[in-house]
Amino acid sequence: MFYTFMSRVVAPILRLIFRPRIEGAENVPLYGPLIVASNHLSFIDSFIIPLSLPRPLTYIAKADYFEGRGLKGRFVRWFLTTLGHVPVKRGAQRAAMGALEQAVEILDNSGAFAIYPEGTRSHDGRLYRGRTGVGWLVLASGARVLPVAVTGTEKIQPLGASRPRMFGPRPTVHFGPPMDFTHLRDLPPAKARRLITDEIIETIQKQSGQEYAGTYNDRANNTAKPPGTTT
Repeated sequence: MFYTFMSRVVAPILRLIFRPRIEGAENVPLYGPLIVASNHLSFIDSFIIPLSLPRPLTYIAKADYFEGRGLKGRFVRWFLTTLGHVPVKRGAQRAAMGALEQAVEILDNSGAFAIYPEGTRSHDGRLYRGRTGVGWLVLASGARVLPVAVTGTEKIQPLGASRPRMFGPRPTVHFGPPMDFTHLRDLPPAKARRLITDEIIETIQKQSGQEYAGTYNDRANNTAKPPGTTT
């Protein structure tokens, strides 16, 4: 009921406001388990990507987003919770592991689950080295990965801005062909996670045209990660 309301009433209004350009829509599988892996330039990415994807999408989201105060905080909490977003606290490894285990459940039920391999938003527009949680998720679920590159969202809501610019610059969402990693499943898990993650980041970089930083995003140093995903 809620997804129908969002997709038929709210989403068209938001599309008129943000007017995202969608490239590679033909690459999006409409059915089956799917990990949606994207670069991350702005808080609003978590709204722009679902608006551009023709199927329901669930995210892991910072617990901070669920703990806001006032009317805005209540609205964001209601919106994210109703969409099925999974909160995770920074620094809480057990919570992070639990969130990824919930992601596996979603994928096992042929759902689509979104993740930002960099761990947090880029503060300078560069693309950072991926955290291997996405590799863990690929190996645990066997799902294909849809690489996504967003551009222009940092102009709509820059890092630190409290609200997005309405009717501002148009963002672009580029969907690449789905990636399959079944050929890596027989490798040692740590090596497979690293190879999967690096290939995903490399693909996103080619789509987005971002400069590759080659290091982890320091803002994500305290982000909780499943065991074995620190390399």
